[in-house]
Amino acid sequence: MRFDVVTLFPELFAPLLSSGITRRAYESGQVDVHLSNPRDFAEGNYKRVDDRPFGGGPGMVMLADPLSHCLQSIQSQRADAAPVVLFSPAGKPLNHAMVSRWADSAGAVLICGRYEGIDQRFVDEYVTEQISLGDFVLSGGEIAAMALLDSVARLQPGVLNTADSHQQDSFNPALDGLLDCPHYTRPENWAGRAVPDVLLSGHHAQIERWRREQRLAITARLRPELIDQARRDGRLTAQDEVVLDKIRL
Repeated sequence: MRFDVVTLFPELFAPLLSSGITRRAYESGQVDVHLSNPRDFAEGNYKRVDDRPFGGGPGMVMLADPLSHCLQSIQSQRADAAPVVLFSPAGKPLNHAMVSRWADSAGAVLICGRYEGIDQRFVDEYVTEQISLGDFVLSGGEIAAMALLDSVARLQPGVLNTADSHQQDSFNPALDGLLDCPHYTRPENWAGRAVPDVLLSGHHAQIERWRREQRLAITARLRPELIDQARRDGRLTAQDEVVLDKIRL
């Protein structure tokens, strides 16, 4: 898959592409990332990419022309009609289902806005999808783009040390969309806190039961809407409901 990132700050992506376990996906080309700067397509001596907003108000707005020329250059290099994604507060919140869809796709063009935003005419003309990281505002779309790239990269075959480890992640359908359980490692006693006995028992069925109960308890306490969704999807068993009833008591 190929992701083209349109950004005024391509240097921000260097650590992402060269560090950590997900670098395997980028180095192998499984997730092929290309960076393009709209300033390279701006006119004039100053290569201006923004201007004051019509109607007044604070801040600056990114110009449509440099973005349009940058996007057209990218599209001329791609063999597919890639979706054009803008990271925006107006977008749908990024979630596991969305990441899984992008992980199985051919990629996209990712537009990273800056300043007060992008000229709406560019958005109306080219953008096919908008994505948000949540109900807050960032200085630009680069962090959101990195979040998407990282989450997509770790789902590619061979990237993680254990092939199916991502199936034990929070929100994964393999966990029925619940939050993951707590994890422990050595030493068995740290700062007066002991590892739960069941994890030292060697009894795999009891361990799995404990982990399921922990997932239910943590999700019910911190993200109850995920319990409601799992119930609507028919993912909860009668035994799960017994556990949840005990938690509510």
